[in-house]
Amino acid sequence: MPLVVDGVAPVDLTAKPPPGRHLEVATGQGPVRLHVRETPGPSASTETAVHLHGLAGSSTNWTDLAAVLAPRLRSIAVDLPGFGRTEPPPGFACTRRANAEVVIGLLAQLPGPVHLTGNSFGAAVAIEVAVQRPDLVATLTLISPAMPDLRLDPRRLSDPRIALAMLPVLGTRARRQLATTTPAERTEQLMRLCFADPGVVPEHRFAEAVAEFEERDGLPWAGPALGRTTMELVRSWLVPPARSLWRLLPEISAPTLVVWGAQDRVVSVRKAPRTALLVPRGKLLVLPRTGHVAQMERPRIVARAVLGLAGSEDLW
Repeated sequence: MPLVVDGVAPVDLTAKPPPGRHLEVATGQGPVRLHVRETPGPSASTETAVHLHGLAGSSTNWTDLAAVLAPRLRSIAVDLPGFGRTEPPPGFACTRRANAEVVIGLLAQLPGPVHLTGNSFGAAVAIEVAVQRPDLVATLTLISPAMPDLRLDPRRLSDPRIALAMLPVLGTRARRQLATTTPAERTEQLMRLCFADPGVVPEHRFAEAVAEFEERDGLPWAGPALGRTTMELVRSWLVPPARSLWRLLPEISAPTLVVWGAQDRVVSVRKAPRTALLVPRGKLLVLPRTGHVAQMERPRIVARAVLGLAGSEDLW
Protein backbone atom coordinates (compact mmCIF):
# COMPACT_ATOMS: atom_id res chain seq x y z
CA MET A 1 0.00 0.00 0.00
CA PRO A 2 1.36 3.47 -0.85
CA LEU A 3 1.95 5.81 2.05
CA VAL A 4 -0.86 8.36 2.27
CA VAL A 5 -0.08 11.62 4.09
CA ASP A 6 -2.90 14.08 4.86
CA GLY A 7 -5.15 12.24 2.42
CA VAL A 8 -2.66 12.68 -0.43
CA ALA A 9 -1.02 9.69 -2.09
CA PRO A 10 2.51 9.83 -3.55
CA VAL A 11 2.88 10.46 -7.26
CA ASP A 12 3.34 7.29 -9.29
CA LEU A 13 4.79 8.46 -12.60
CA THR A 14 4.65 4.90 -13.95
CA ALA A 15 0.84 4.81 -13.73
CA LYS A 16 -1.02 4.88 -17.02
CA PRO A 17 -4.16 6.95 -17.62
CA PRO A 18 -7.28 5.11 -16.45
CA PRO A 19 -9.35 3.45 -19.18
CA GLY A 20 -12.02 5.61 -20.71
CA ARG A 21 -15.69 5.18 -21.49
CA HIS A 22 -18.37 7.14 -23.31
CA LEU A 23 -21.47 8.67 -21.70
CA GLU A 24 -24.38 10.22 -23.55
CA VAL A 25 -25.05 13.74 -22.30
CA ALA A 26 -28.16 15.69 -23.29
CA THR A 27 -27.75 19.34 -24.33
CA GLY A 28 -29.84 21.94 -26.10
CA GLN A 29 -27.71 21.32 -29.18
CA GLY A 30 -28.50 17.62 -29.10
CA PRO A 31 -26.84 14.63 -27.43
CA VAL A 32 -23.06 14.51 -27.00
CA ARG A 33 -21.20 11.22 -26.68
CA LEU A 34 -18.77 12.38 -24.01
CA HIS A 35 -15.56 10.45 -23.34
CA VAL A 36 -14.40 10.41 -19.70
CA ARG A 37 -11.73 8.67 -17.61
CA GLU A 38 -12.66 7.71 -14.06
CA THR A 39 -10.34 7.17 -11.11
CA PRO A 40 -12.28 5.52 -8.26
CA GLY A 41 -12.25 6.88 -4.73
CA PRO A 42 -12.05 4.86 -1.51
CA SER A 43 -15.76 3.93 -1.52
CA ALA A 44 -18.94 4.10 -3.57
CA SER A 45 -20.18 7.04 -1.46
CA THR A 46 -17.04 9.13 -2.01
CA GLU A 47 -17.50 12.71 -3.21
CA THR A 48 -16.57 13.39 -6.84
CA ALA A 49 -14.07 15.74 -8.45
CA VAL A 50 -14.58 16.59 -12.14
CA HIS A 51 -11.62 17.85 -14.18
CA LEU A 52 -11.68 19.95 -17.39
CA HIS A 53 -8.57 20.30 -19.57
CA GLY A 54 -7.27 23.20 -21.65
CA LEU A 55 -6.79 23.74 -25.38
CA ALA A 56 -4.83 20.95 -27.08
CA GLY A 57 -5.27 18.92 -23.89
CA SER A 58 -7.41 15.96 -22.89
CA SER A 59 -8.55 13.88 -19.94
CA THR A 60 -5.04 12.40 -19.69
CA ASN A 61 -3.80 15.77 -18.35
CA TRP A 62 -5.32 14.79 -15.00
CA THR A 63 -3.82 11.30 -14.57
CA ASP A 64 -1.46 12.19 -11.74
CA LEU A 65 -3.74 14.57 -9.87
CA ALA A 66 -6.64 12.10 -9.98
CA ALA A 67 -4.41 9.30 -8.64
CA VAL A 68 -3.12 11.49 -5.82
CA LEU A 69 -6.68 12.48 -4.88
CA ALA A 70 -7.93 8.87 -4.96
CA PRO A 71 -7.61 8.20 -1.18
CA ARG A 72 -10.20 10.94 -0.63
CA LEU A 73 -12.07 11.69 -3.88
CA ARG A 74 -13.38 9.92 -6.94
CA SER A 75 -12.24 11.71 -10.11
CA ILE A 76 -13.85 12.04 -13.52
CA ALA A 77 -11.62 13.63 -16.16
CA VAL A 78 -13.49 14.85 -19.23
CA ASP A 79 -12.57 15.06 -22.91
CA LEU A 80 -14.37 18.24 -23.94
CA PRO A 81 -16.09 18.14 -27.38
CA GLY A 82 -13.46 18.12 -30.13
CA PHE A 83 -10.66 16.92 -27.84
CA GLY A 84 -9.38 13.54 -26.74
CA ARG A 85 -11.95 10.97 -27.84
CA THR A 86 -15.07 13.14 -27.74
CA GLU A 87 -16.28 13.86 -31.24
CA PRO A 88 -18.16 17.17 -31.43
CA PRO A 89 -21.73 16.76 -32.71
CA PRO A 90 -22.54 18.39 -36.07
CA GLY A 91 -22.80 22.14 -35.72
CA PHE A 92 -21.28 22.25 -32.24
CA ALA A 93 -20.54 25.90 -31.41
CA CYS A 94 -17.11 25.28 -29.75
CA THR A 95 -17.71 28.25 -27.44
CA ARG A 96 -17.17 28.44 -23.70
CA ARG A 97 -20.93 28.39 -23.13
CA ALA A 98 -21.52 25.44 -25.43
CA ASN A 99 -18.87 23.44 -23.57
CA ALA A 100 -20.38 24.50 -20.24
CA GLU A 101 -23.73 23.15 -21.33
CA VAL A 102 -22.14 19.75 -21.99
CA VAL A 103 -20.43 19.76 -18.59
CA ILE A 104 -23.67 20.74 -16.87
CA GLY A 105 -25.36 17.78 -18.60
CA LEU A 106 -22.67 15.49 -17.14
CA LEU A 107 -22.83 16.96 -13.62
CA ALA A 108 -26.61 16.56 -13.59
CA GLN A 109 -26.05 12.80 -13.89
CA LEU A 110 -23.73 12.64 -10.88
CA PRO A 111 -24.75 12.32 -7.23
CA GLY A 112 -24.43 15.53 -5.25
CA PRO A 113 -22.48 18.68 -6.11
CA VAL A 114 -18.92 18.06 -7.31
CA HIS A 115 -15.50 19.57 -6.71
CA LEU A 116 -14.96 21.12 -10.14
CA THR A 117 -11.43 21.80 -11.38
CA GLY A 118 -10.37 23.30 -14.68
CA ASN A 119 -7.15 24.28 -16.40
CA SER A 120 -6.84 27.16 -18.89
CA PHE A 121 -9.81 26.97 -21.32
CA GLY A 122 -11.29 24.25 -19.10
CA ALA A 123 -11.16 26.70 -16.18
CA ALA A 124 -13.04 29.28 -18.24
CA VAL A 125 -15.68 26.63 -18.92
CA ALA A 126 -15.76 25.77 -15.21
CA ILE A 127 -16.45 29.44 -14.35
CA GLU A 128 -19.42 29.39 -16.71
CA VAL A 129 -20.70 26.15 -15.14
CA ALA A 130 -20.35 27.48 -11.59
CA VAL A 131 -22.29 30.65 -12.46
CA GLN A 132 -25.05 28.93 -14.43
CA ARG A 133 -25.57 26.00 -12.03
CA PRO A 134 -24.19 26.79 -8.57
CA ASP A 135 -26.22 23.88 -7.18
CA LEU A 136 -23.96 21.45 -9.05
CA VAL A 137 -20.63 22.84 -7.78
CA ALA A 138 -19.43 22.33 -4.19
CA THR A 139 -16.00 23.89 -4.73
CA LEU A 140 -14.17 25.36 -7.70
CA THR A 141 -10.44 25.17 -8.47
CA LEU A 142 -9.19 27.30 -11.38
CA ILE A 143 -5.69 26.45 -12.62
CA SER A 144 -4.24 29.21 -14.82
CA PRO A 145 -7.72 30.11 -16.13
CA ALA A 146 -7.87 31.54 -19.64
CA MET A 147 -8.80 35.06 -18.55
CA PRO A 148 -8.68 37.70 -21.30
CA ASP A 149 -5.02 38.20 -22.16
CA LEU A 150 -4.33 39.90 -25.49
CA ARG A 151 -0.54 40.19 -25.27
CA LEU A 152 1.07 39.88 -28.70
CA ASP A 153 3.95 37.63 -27.71
CA PRO A 154 5.02 34.70 -29.93
CA ARG A 155 6.44 32.97 -26.85
CA ARG A 156 2.83 32.27 -25.81
CA LEU A 157 2.46 29.83 -28.72
CA SER A 158 3.89 26.33 -29.00
CA ASP A 159 4.85 27.24 -32.60
CA PRO A 160 4.98 30.92 -33.76
CA ARG A 161 3.49 29.86 -37.12
CA ILE A 162 0.17 29.19 -35.38
CA ALA A 163 -0.57 32.93 -35.32
CA LEU A 164 -0.03 33.16 -39.09
CA ALA A 165 -2.10 30.03 -39.68
CA MET A 166 -5.19 31.79 -38.27
CA LEU A 167 -5.14 34.39 -41.04
CA PRO A 168 -7.66 33.58 -43.83
CA VAL A 169 -5.39 34.03 -46.88
CA LEU A 170 -1.83 34.54 -45.67
CA GLY A 171 -2.19 31.56 -43.35
CA THR A 172 -2.38 28.96 -46.12
CA ARG A 173 1.38 28.45 -46.29
CA ALA A 174 1.72 28.39 -42.50
CA ARG A 175 -1.02 25.77 -42.24
CA ARG A 176 0.77 23.59 -44.80
CA GLN A 177 4.01 23.90 -42.87
CA LEU A 178 2.32 23.09 -39.56
CA ALA A 179 0.76 20.00 -41.11
CA THR A 180 4.25 18.56 -41.64
CA THR A 181 5.16 18.84 -37.95
CA THR A 182 5.50 15.36 -36.46
CA PRO A 183 3.61 14.28 -33.32
CA ALA A 184 6.93 14.10 -31.44
CA GLU A 185 7.83 17.66 -32.48
CA ARG A 186 4.38 18.93 -31.46
CA THR A 187 4.64 17.20 -28.09
CA GLU A 188 8.07 18.72 -27.45
CA GLN A 189 6.84 22.19 -28.45
CA LEU A 190 3.79 21.96 -26.19
CA MET A 191 5.79 20.77 -23.20
CA ARG A 192 8.33 23.56 -23.65
CA LEU A 193 5.45 26.03 -23.65
CA CYS A 194 3.39 24.65 -20.76
CA PHE A 195 6.01 23.35 -18.29
CA ALA A 196 8.43 25.54 -16.39
CA ASP A 197 10.86 22.61 -16.58
CA PRO A 198 10.01 20.13 -19.37
CA GLY A 199 12.82 17.95 -18.08
CA VAL A 200 10.57 16.70 -15.26
CA VAL A 201 8.45 14.76 -17.79
CA PRO A 202 9.53 11.07 -17.83
CA GLU A 203 10.32 9.50 -21.18
CA HIS A 204 7.37 7.13 -21.03
CA ARG A 205 4.98 10.02 -20.35
CA PHE A 206 6.44 11.86 -23.34
CA ALA A 207 5.83 8.72 -25.42
CA GLU A 208 2.22 8.55 -24.19
CA ALA A 209 1.68 12.16 -25.28
CA VAL A 210 3.18 11.45 -28.70
CA ALA A 211 0.87 8.45 -29.11
CA GLU A 212 -2.10 10.64 -28.24
CA PHE A 213 -1.11 13.17 -30.91
CA GLU A 214 -0.78 10.34 -33.40
CA GLU A 215 -4.27 9.14 -32.51
CA ARG A 216 -5.67 12.66 -32.96
CA ASP A 217 -4.06 12.88 -36.40
CA GLY A 218 -6.37 10.04 -37.43
CA LEU A 219 -9.50 11.85 -36.26
CA PRO A 220 -10.81 14.13 -39.04
CA TRP A 221 -12.64 16.41 -36.59
CA ALA A 222 -9.74 16.99 -34.18
CA GLY A 223 -7.80 19.69 -36.06
CA PRO A 224 -10.84 21.77 -37.09
CA ALA A 225 -12.28 21.55 -33.56
CA LEU A 226 -9.04 22.84 -32.02
CA GLY A 227 -8.95 25.71 -34.50
CA ARG A 228 -12.58 26.69 -33.94
CA THR A 229 -12.33 26.46 -30.15
CA THR A 230 -9.17 28.59 -30.16
CA MET A 231 -10.83 31.22 -32.33
CA GLU A 232 -13.94 31.28 -30.14
CA LEU A 233 -11.76 31.74 -27.05
CA VAL A 234 -9.97 34.70 -28.63
CA ARG A 235 -13.32 36.18 -29.72
CA SER A 236 -14.54 35.89 -26.13
CA TRP A 237 -11.60 38.08 -25.09
CA LEU A 238 -12.69 40.78 -27.55
CA VAL A 239 -16.30 41.20 -26.43
CA PRO A 240 -17.52 44.39 -24.67
CA PRO A 241 -16.71 44.55 -20.94
CA ALA A 242 -20.32 43.79 -19.99
CA ARG A 243 -19.98 40.34 -21.60
CA SER A 244 -16.41 39.63 -20.49
CA LEU A 245 -15.37 36.60 -18.47
CA TRP A 246 -14.20 39.07 -15.82
CA ARG A 247 -17.84 39.99 -15.20
CA LEU A 248 -18.72 36.40 -14.32
CA LEU A 249 -16.22 36.07 -11.48
CA PRO A 250 -18.24 38.08 -8.90
CA GLU A 251 -21.21 35.78 -9.60
CA ILE A 252 -19.40 32.64 -8.40
CA SER A 253 -20.87 31.51 -5.08
CA ALA A 254 -18.75 28.38 -4.50
CA PRO A 255 -15.56 28.46 -2.40
CA THR A 256 -12.91 28.99 -5.07
CA LEU A 257 -9.16 28.49 -5.27
CA VAL A 258 -7.19 30.16 -8.04
CA VAL A 259 -3.90 28.36 -8.75
CA TRP A 260 -1.27 29.93 -11.01
CA GLY A 261 2.26 29.02 -12.02
CA ALA A 262 4.72 31.88 -11.49
CA GLN A 263 6.38 30.96 -14.82
CA ASP A 264 3.20 30.61 -16.86
CA ARG A 265 3.98 31.76 -20.41
CA VAL A 266 0.49 31.17 -21.81
CA VAL A 267 -1.67 33.33 -19.51
CA SER A 268 0.26 35.88 -17.45
CA VAL A 269 0.43 35.33 -13.69
CA ARG A 270 -0.22 39.08 -13.45
CA LYS A 271 -3.89 38.16 -14.01
CA ALA A 272 -3.90 36.03 -10.85
CA PRO A 273 -4.53 38.62 -8.10
CA ARG A 274 -7.41 40.27 -9.97
CA THR A 275 -8.96 36.90 -10.72
CA ALA A 276 -8.94 35.78 -7.09
CA LEU A 277 -10.05 39.16 -5.72
CA LEU A 278 -13.11 39.30 -7.98
CA VAL A 279 -14.44 35.95 -6.71
CA PRO A 280 -16.41 36.60 -3.48
CA ARG A 281 -15.04 33.47 -1.76
CA GLY A 282 -11.79 33.27 -3.67
CA LYS A 283 -8.27 32.53 -2.53
CA LEU A 284 -5.02 32.55 -4.51
CA LEU A 285 -2.11 30.11 -4.64
CA VAL A 286 0.88 31.06 -6.81
CA LEU A 287 3.39 28.26 -7.29
CA PRO A 288 7.07 29.02 -7.98
CA ARG A 289 8.96 27.13 -10.68
CA THR A 290 5.64 26.15 -12.26
CA GLY A 291 4.19 26.81 -15.69
CA HIS A 292 0.71 26.62 -17.23
CA VAL A 293 -0.26 23.09 -16.12
CA ALA A 294 0.24 23.03 -12.35
CA GLN A 295 -1.87 19.86 -12.02
CA MET A 296 0.77 18.05 -14.09
CA GLU A 297 3.90 19.73 -12.71
CA ARG A 298 2.85 19.91 -9.05
CA PRO A 299 0.10 17.30 -8.57
CA ARG A 300 0.64 16.76 -4.85
CA ILE A 301 0.57 20.48 -4.02
CA VAL A 302 -2.55 20.98 -6.13
CA ALA A 303 -4.15 17.90 -4.56
CA ARG A 304 -3.56 19.24 -1.05
CA ALA A 305 -5.10 22.54 -2.10
CA VAL A 306 -8.16 20.85 -3.63
CA LEU A 307 -8.66 18.69 -0.55
CA GLY A 308 -8.16 21.65 1.77
CA LEU A 309 -10.81 23.55 -0.15
CA ALA A 310 -13.18 20.57 -0.11
CA GLY A 311 -12.71 20.05 3.62
CA SER A 312 -13.16 23.67 4.65
CA GLU A 313 -16.03 24.77 2.43
CA ASP A 314 -18.27 25.33 5.47
CA LEU A 315 -15.78 27.93 6.79
CA TRP A 316 -15.82 30.16 3.70
